[in-house]
Amino acid sequence: MKQIQLGNDTFEGRNSVYLLGHTTDAAGPLTLVDTGVATDATDAELRAALAECGVDYADLDRILLTHWHYDHAGLAGQIQTESGAEVYVHEADAPLVAQDPEATEAVRELQFEEFADWGMPAAKRAELESFFEGSEDLRGEPVDVTPVTDGDRLAAGEHEVRVVHLPGHAAGLVAYVFEREGRREAFLGDSVLPKYTPNVGGADVRVEEPLANYLASLERVVDLDLDRGWPGHRGPIFAPTARAHDIAEHHAERAERVLAVLREHGPATPWEVSAELFGSLSNVHIMHGPGEAYAHLDHLAARGWAERTDDGYTLAADAPVDVHLDALRGESGQ
Repeated sequence: MKQIQLGNDTFEGRNSVYLLGHTTDAAGPLTLVDTGVATDATDAELRAALAECGVDYADLDRILLTHWHYDHAGLAGQIQTESGAEVYVHEADAPLVAQDPEATEAVRELQFEEFADWGMPAAKRAELESFFEGSEDLRGEPVDVTPVTDGDRLAAGEHEVRVVHLPGHAAGLVAYVFEREGRREAFLGDSVLPKYTPNVGGADVRVEEPLANYLASLERVVDLDLDRGWPGHRGPIFAPTARAHDIAEHHAERAERVLAVLREHGPATPWEVSAELFGSLSNVHIMHGPGEAYAHLDHLAARGWAERTDDGYTLAADAPVDVHLDALRGESGQ
Protein backbone atom coordinates (compact mmCIF):
# COMPACT_ATOMS: atom_id res chain seq x y z
CA MET A 1 0.00 0.00 0.00
CA LYS A 2 1.19 3.51 -0.77
CA GLN A 3 -0.17 6.69 0.78
CA ILE A 4 -0.16 9.70 -1.55
CA GLN A 5 -0.70 13.21 -0.22
CA LEU A 6 -2.17 15.77 -2.59
CA GLY A 7 -2.47 19.54 -2.43
CA ASN A 8 -5.83 21.07 -1.58
CA ASP A 9 -6.02 24.85 -1.42
CA THR A 10 -9.81 25.07 -1.54
CA PHE A 11 -10.89 22.80 1.29
CA GLU A 12 -9.30 21.52 4.50
CA GLY A 13 -5.64 20.61 4.31
CA ARG A 14 -3.79 18.07 2.18
CA ASN A 15 -5.80 15.10 0.96
CA SER A 16 -4.56 11.56 1.41
CA VAL A 17 -5.32 8.89 -1.18
CA TYR A 18 -4.12 5.31 -1.19
CA LEU A 19 -2.84 2.96 -3.89
CA LEU A 20 -3.31 -0.78 -3.36
CA GLY A 21 -1.99 -3.69 -5.40
CA HIS A 22 0.92 -2.00 -7.17
CA THR A 23 3.65 -4.19 -5.65
CA THR A 24 2.83 -7.48 -7.39
CA ASP A 25 0.92 -8.63 -10.44
CA ALA A 26 -0.88 -11.22 -8.30
CA ALA A 27 -2.16 -8.67 -5.79
CA GLY A 28 -5.70 -8.36 -7.13
CA PRO A 29 -7.38 -5.32 -8.68
CA LEU A 30 -5.19 -2.23 -8.75
CA THR A 31 -7.17 0.12 -6.53
CA LEU A 32 -7.16 3.77 -5.54
CA VAL A 33 -8.97 4.88 -2.39
CA ASP A 34 -10.25 8.44 -2.99
CA THR A 35 -8.84 10.67 -5.73
CA GLY A 36 -8.35 14.27 -4.66
CA VAL A 37 -10.03 17.36 -6.04
CA ALA A 38 -10.44 17.97 -9.78
CA THR A 39 -7.85 20.68 -10.41
CA ASP A 40 -5.06 20.62 -12.98
CA ALA A 41 -2.48 20.89 -10.20
CA THR A 42 -3.87 17.95 -8.22
CA ASP A 43 -4.30 15.90 -11.38
CA ALA A 44 -0.64 16.44 -12.27
CA GLU A 45 0.43 15.70 -8.69
CA LEU A 46 -1.49 12.42 -8.58
CA ARG A 47 -0.22 11.32 -11.99
CA ALA A 48 3.36 11.98 -10.89
CA ALA A 49 2.94 10.07 -7.63
CA LEU A 50 1.40 7.09 -9.43
CA ALA A 51 4.17 7.17 -12.03
CA GLU A 52 6.72 6.73 -9.22
CA CYS A 53 4.98 3.39 -8.58
CA GLY A 54 4.98 2.49 -12.28
CA VAL A 55 1.24 3.15 -12.55
CA ASP A 56 -0.82 5.24 -14.99
CA TYR A 57 -4.49 6.18 -14.67
CA ALA A 58 -5.16 3.64 -17.43
CA ASP A 59 -3.81 0.84 -15.22
CA LEU A 60 -6.31 1.31 -12.40
CA ASP A 61 -9.02 -1.32 -12.03
CA ARG A 62 -11.19 0.24 -9.36
CA ILE A 63 -11.67 3.30 -7.19
CA LEU A 64 -13.14 3.18 -3.69
CA LEU A 65 -14.60 6.51 -2.59
CA THR A 66 -15.13 7.25 1.09
CA HIS A 67 -17.77 9.90 0.31
CA TRP A 68 -19.00 12.35 -2.29
CA HIS A 69 -17.16 15.57 -1.39
CA TYR A 70 -15.20 17.05 -4.26
CA ASP A 71 -11.82 16.79 -2.55
CA HIS A 72 -12.34 13.02 -2.27
CA ALA A 73 -14.18 12.19 -5.49
CA GLY A 74 -13.31 14.99 -7.90
CA LEU A 75 -10.87 13.13 -10.16
CA ALA A 76 -12.83 9.86 -10.24
CA GLY A 77 -14.54 10.68 -13.54
CA GLN A 78 -11.29 11.58 -15.31
CA ILE A 79 -9.58 8.43 -14.06
CA GLN A 80 -12.57 6.30 -15.08
CA THR A 81 -12.56 7.84 -18.55
CA GLU A 82 -8.91 6.86 -19.06
CA SER A 83 -9.04 3.45 -17.38
CA GLY A 84 -12.59 2.13 -17.37
CA ALA A 85 -12.14 1.58 -13.63
CA GLU A 86 -15.13 0.62 -11.51
CA VAL A 87 -16.00 3.34 -9.00
CA TYR A 88 -17.59 2.32 -5.73
CA VAL A 89 -19.36 4.67 -3.30
CA HIS A 90 -22.09 4.27 -0.70
CA GLU A 91 -25.61 4.24 -2.12
CA ALA A 92 -26.53 7.45 -0.25
CA ASP A 93 -23.78 9.39 -2.05
CA ALA A 94 -23.92 7.60 -5.41
CA PRO A 95 -26.32 10.07 -7.11
CA LEU A 96 -24.09 13.02 -6.20
CA VAL A 97 -20.92 11.35 -7.49
CA ALA A 98 -22.81 10.40 -10.66
CA GLN A 99 -23.89 14.07 -10.85
CA ASP A 100 -27.54 13.17 -11.25
CA PRO A 101 -29.17 16.55 -11.99
CA GLU A 102 -32.18 15.99 -9.72
CA ALA A 103 -30.02 14.89 -6.79
CA THR A 104 -27.62 17.79 -7.27
CA GLU A 105 -30.41 20.34 -7.47
CA ALA A 106 -32.17 18.84 -4.44
CA VAL A 107 -29.03 19.31 -2.35
CA ARG A 108 -28.62 22.89 -3.50
CA GLU A 109 -32.25 23.71 -2.71
CA LEU A 110 -31.98 22.08 0.71
CA GLN A 111 -28.79 24.01 1.42
CA PHE A 112 -30.43 27.36 0.82
CA GLU A 113 -33.48 26.40 2.83
CA GLU A 114 -31.15 25.55 5.71
CA PHE A 115 -29.11 28.75 5.28
CA ALA A 116 -32.27 30.81 5.72
CA ASP A 117 -33.35 28.70 8.68
CA TRP A 118 -29.94 29.15 10.31
CA GLY A 119 -30.29 32.94 10.10
CA MET A 120 -27.45 33.42 7.61
CA PRO A 121 -27.29 37.10 6.54
CA ALA A 122 -28.06 37.86 2.90
CA ALA A 123 -24.58 39.24 2.24
CA LYS A 124 -22.96 36.06 3.54
CA ARG A 125 -25.34 33.91 1.51
CA ALA A 126 -24.29 35.85 -1.59
CA GLU A 127 -20.62 35.35 -0.71
CA LEU A 128 -21.20 31.62 -0.26
CA GLU A 129 -23.07 31.38 -3.55
CA SER A 130 -20.13 33.05 -5.27
CA PHE A 131 -17.82 30.48 -3.67
CA PHE A 132 -20.06 27.65 -4.91
CA GLU A 133 -20.04 29.04 -8.44
CA GLY A 134 -16.26 29.31 -8.40
CA SER A 135 -15.91 25.76 -7.09
CA GLU A 136 -18.24 24.00 -9.52
CA ASP A 137 -15.43 22.65 -11.70
CA LEU A 138 -13.80 21.00 -8.69
CA ARG A 139 -16.32 18.14 -8.74
CA GLY A 140 -14.86 16.93 -12.04
CA GLU A 141 -16.55 14.73 -14.62
CA PRO A 142 -19.68 12.61 -14.01
CA VAL A 143 -18.99 9.06 -12.85
CA ASP A 144 -20.59 5.72 -13.65
CA VAL A 145 -20.88 4.50 -10.06
CA THR A 146 -21.41 1.13 -8.45
CA PRO A 147 -23.28 1.65 -5.15
CA VAL A 148 -22.21 -0.21 -2.02
CA THR A 149 -23.83 -0.55 1.37
CA ASP A 150 -22.84 -1.43 4.91
CA GLY A 151 -21.28 -4.88 5.20
CA ASP A 152 -20.33 -5.28 1.52
CA ARG A 153 -16.92 -6.79 0.85
CA LEU A 154 -14.66 -5.82 -2.05
CA ALA A 155 -11.28 -6.89 -3.36
CA ALA A 156 -8.79 -4.03 -3.26
CA GLY A 157 -5.24 -4.81 -4.23
CA GLU A 158 -3.94 -7.52 -1.93
CA HIS A 159 -6.76 -7.03 0.57
CA GLU A 160 -10.45 -7.71 1.00
CA VAL A 161 -12.09 -4.63 2.51
CA ARG A 162 -15.38 -4.44 4.39
CA VAL A 163 -17.65 -1.44 3.95
CA VAL A 164 -18.64 0.22 7.25
CA HIS A 165 -21.19 3.03 7.02
CA LEU A 166 -20.30 6.02 9.23
CA PRO A 167 -22.79 8.84 8.52
CA GLY A 168 -22.41 12.27 10.07
CA HIS A 169 -19.92 14.32 8.10
CA ALA A 170 -21.65 13.01 4.96
CA ALA A 171 -24.74 10.86 4.53
CA GLY A 172 -22.85 8.17 2.65
CA LEU A 173 -19.45 8.32 4.34
CA VAL A 174 -17.89 4.88 4.76
CA ALA A 175 -14.72 3.32 6.08
CA TYR A 176 -13.07 0.40 4.30
CA VAL A 177 -11.79 -2.03 6.94
CA PHE A 178 -9.12 -4.65 6.25
CA GLU A 179 -6.59 -6.92 7.97
CA ARG A 180 -2.86 -6.55 7.39
CA GLU A 181 0.04 -8.30 9.13
CA GLY A 182 -2.13 -9.15 12.10
CA ARG A 183 -3.49 -5.58 12.42
CA ARG A 184 -7.00 -4.31 11.82
CA GLU A 185 -6.82 -1.14 9.77
CA ALA A 186 -9.24 1.09 7.89
CA PHE A 187 -9.42 3.85 5.33
CA LEU A 188 -11.48 6.32 7.33
CA GLY A 189 -12.17 9.18 4.95
CA ASP A 190 -13.33 12.14 7.03
CA SER A 191 -14.97 10.13 9.80
CA VAL A 192 -11.93 10.53 12.06
CA LEU A 193 -9.11 12.95 11.33
CA PRO A 194 -5.75 13.28 13.09
CA LYS A 195 -5.50 17.05 13.52
CA TYR A 196 -8.95 18.65 13.54
CA THR A 197 -12.54 17.48 13.89
CA PRO A 198 -14.69 16.76 10.83
CA ASN A 199 -17.46 19.25 10.23
CA VAL A 200 -20.91 18.02 11.19
CA GLY A 201 -24.11 19.71 10.09
CA GLY A 202 -22.82 21.96 7.31
CA ALA A 203 -20.77 19.57 5.19
CA ASP A 204 -23.84 17.57 4.14
CA VAL A 205 -27.25 19.06 4.94
CA ARG A 206 -28.97 15.82 3.92
CA VAL A 207 -27.95 14.19 7.22
CA GLU A 208 -30.83 14.21 9.69
CA GLU A 209 -29.93 14.53 13.37
CA PRO A 210 -26.32 15.10 12.28
CA LEU A 211 -24.66 15.17 15.70
CA ALA A 212 -26.51 12.10 16.95
CA ASN A 213 -25.54 10.22 13.80
CA TYR A 214 -21.93 11.33 14.04
CA LEU A 215 -21.58 10.37 17.71
CA ALA A 216 -23.01 6.95 16.85
CA SER A 217 -20.47 6.63 14.05
CA LEU A 218 -17.64 7.46 16.44
CA GLU A 219 -18.92 4.72 18.75
CA ARG A 220 -18.83 2.33 15.81
CA VAL A 221 -15.22 3.29 15.10
CA VAL A 222 -14.43 2.49 18.73
CA ASP A 223 -16.19 -0.87 18.38
CA LEU A 224 -14.06 -1.68 15.32
CA ASP A 225 -11.02 -1.72 17.65
CA LEU A 226 -8.67 -0.55 14.91
CA ASP A 227 -4.92 -0.75 15.25
CA ARG A 228 -4.37 1.94 12.63
CA GLY A 229 -6.48 4.38 10.67
CA TRP A 230 -5.75 5.96 7.30
CA PRO A 231 -7.68 9.25 7.10
CA GLY A 232 -8.72 11.38 4.15
CA HIS A 233 -6.38 14.18 5.21
CA ARG A 234 -2.84 14.19 6.57
CA GLY A 235 -0.98 11.24 8.04
CA PRO A 236 -1.95 7.93 9.68
CA ILE A 237 -3.77 7.68 13.00
CA PHE A 238 -1.89 5.23 15.21
CA ALA A 239 -4.53 5.14 17.97
CA PRO A 240 -7.90 5.40 16.20
CA THR A 241 -9.94 4.39 19.24
CA ALA A 242 -8.36 7.08 21.40
CA ARG A 243 -8.77 9.65 18.65
CA ALA A 244 -12.47 8.80 18.24
CA HIS A 245 -12.91 9.19 22.01
CA ASP A 246 -11.14 12.57 21.88
CA ILE A 247 -13.40 13.85 19.12
CA ALA A 248 -16.51 12.72 20.98
CA GLU A 249 -15.29 14.49 24.13
CA HIS A 250 -14.64 17.58 22.03
CA HIS A 251 -18.31 17.59 21.07
CA ALA A 252 -19.33 17.33 24.71
CA GLU A 253 -17.16 20.37 25.42
CA ARG A 254 -18.65 22.19 22.45
CA ALA A 255 -22.14 21.40 23.70
CA GLU A 256 -21.21 23.07 26.98
CA ARG A 257 -20.01 26.08 25.04
CA VAL A 258 -23.24 26.26 23.01
CA LEU A 259 -25.31 26.10 26.18
CA ALA A 260 -23.17 28.88 27.63
CA VAL A 261 -23.84 31.03 24.56
CA LEU A 262 -27.59 30.50 24.98
CA ARG A 263 -27.30 31.25 28.69
CA GLU A 264 -25.58 34.55 27.93
CA HIS A 265 -27.05 35.61 24.58
CA GLY A 266 -30.20 33.59 23.95
CA PRO A 267 -32.46 33.41 22.12
CA ALA A 268 -29.96 32.90 19.31
CA THR A 269 -29.98 31.54 15.78
CA PRO A 270 -27.40 29.03 14.58
CA TRP A 271 -25.65 31.90 12.77
CA GLU A 272 -25.44 33.92 15.97
CA VAL A 273 -24.17 30.93 17.96
CA SER A 274 -21.63 30.25 15.21
CA ALA A 275 -20.32 33.81 15.50
CA GLU A 276 -19.66 33.23 19.21
CA LEU A 277 -17.96 29.90 18.53
CA PHE A 278 -15.94 30.65 15.40
CA GLY A 279 -15.93 34.39 14.79
CA SER A 280 -15.95 35.78 11.25
CA LEU A 281 -16.25 33.21 8.46
CA SER A 282 -15.40 33.11 4.76
CA ASN A 283 -15.65 30.71 1.79
CA VAL A 284 -16.87 27.20 2.69
CA HIS A 285 -16.73 28.01 6.41
CA ILE A 286 -19.74 30.30 5.93
CA MET A 287 -21.63 27.02 5.58
CA HIS A 288 -19.63 24.86 7.98
CA GLY A 289 -19.75 27.20 10.99
CA PRO A 290 -23.52 27.67 11.36
CA GLY A 291 -24.04 24.10 10.20
CA GLU A 292 -22.06 22.80 13.15
CA ALA A 293 -23.84 25.24 15.48
CA TYR A 294 -27.16 23.96 14.13
CA ALA A 295 -26.10 20.33 14.64
CA HIS A 296 -25.47 21.07 18.31
CA LEU A 297 -28.58 23.18 18.82
CA ASP A 298 -30.74 20.54 17.14
CA HIS A 299 -29.23 17.84 19.36
CA LEU A 300 -29.57 19.92 22.53
CA ALA A 301 -33.23 20.53 21.70
CA ALA A 302 -33.75 16.80 21.20
CA ARG A 303 -32.20 16.22 24.62
CA GLY A 304 -34.55 18.75 26.17
CA TRP A 305 -31.71 21.12 27.10
CA ALA A 306 -32.68 23.81 24.58
CA GLU A 307 -35.92 24.96 23.02
CA ARG A 308 -36.53 26.28 19.54
CA THR A 309 -38.61 29.46 19.24
CA ASP A 310 -39.48 31.89 16.45
CA ASP A 311 -36.55 34.05 17.61
CA GLY A 312 -34.00 31.25 17.77
CA TYR A 313 -32.97 28.70 20.37
CA THR A 314 -33.31 29.37 24.09
CA LEU A 315 -31.91 27.61 27.12
CA ALA A 316 -34.24 25.10 28.78
CA ALA A 317 -34.81 25.40 32.51
CA ASP A 318 -33.09 22.09 33.31
CA ALA A 319 -30.13 22.48 30.94
CA PRO A 320 -26.89 21.29 32.55
CA VAL A 321 -23.79 23.43 33.01
CA ASP A 322 -21.43 20.49 32.57
CA VAL A 323 -22.19 18.15 29.68
CA HIS A 324 -21.04 14.57 30.13
CA LEU A 325 -20.52 12.56 26.97
CA ASP A 326 -22.80 9.70 28.02
CA ALA A 327 -25.64 12.17 28.59
CA LEU A 328 -24.98 13.87 25.26
CA ARG A 329 -25.26 10.50 23.54
CA GLY A 330 -28.50 9.62 25.35
CA GLU A 331 -31.86 9.40 23.63
CA SER A 332 -34.27 12.30 23.62
CA GLY A 333 -36.20 12.71 26.85
CA GLN A 334 -33.79 10.69 29.01
